[in-house]
Amino acid sequence: MRKEQKTAVVEDLAGTFKKATIALVSEYRGMSVAETTEMRRKLRAVRGELRVAKNTLIRRAIKDSGYSSLEDKLGGPVGLIISTEDPVEIAKTVVGFKDLGEKFKLRGGVVDGSPVTAEEIQALATLPPKEVIYAQLLGLLQAPATQLVRLLNEPGSELARLIDAIGKKNGEGAVAAAPATQAPPAGEAPPAADAPPSAPPPADAAPSAKRGLE
Repeated sequence: MRKEQKTAVVEDLAGTFKKATIALVSEYRGMSVAETTEMRRKLRAVRGELRVAKNTLIRRAIKDSGYSSLEDKLGGPVGLIISTEDPVEIAKTVVGFKDLGEKFKLRGGVVDGSPVTAEEIQALATLPPKEVIYAQLLGLLQAPATQLVRLLNEPGSELARLIDAIGKKNGEGAVAAAPATQAPPAGEAPPAADAPPSAPPPADAAPSAKRGLE
């Protein structure tokens, strides 16, 4: 491949990554032409595509981008699965390729700018499509509070799985830091501590002393 051709491939990949919502890296070994064609057909049906390129070109395309975390998943014959549409539909389709066995293995990827593992991609595939999620959330907003509480307390519900998946995606096991005390604006002294209660007024003079002055 000539230098001009390599540059064109890198620029094309970089442009695709900029618009993508999901990009997955998979091992690509020993697949027949018929199997590859069927895979491409299924991906096109959910507005995804399979791209095959040299690792060096992929590294150049993802450098200094939101997909730079894919670099440690490259090496050997790999295929890129990319889409600008609903990541859930892509995940469902890709998980369905498990019948290919050793010929197709997910290494991980990036979804909406966040790195994901192969296990997290499988969890993503269990969620309903984005349109269904939006409809469910809208219905919950219009439902009585008791129904919302009941649904959130059902571990098997789709909404509970969604919230769990989002929590894992944002960092499983992360400990939230306690909010720091807000410093006063520059030039202002910190508020003074509450003053102790004032002492009680002195008692009236003794009656005997008062009589002595009369």
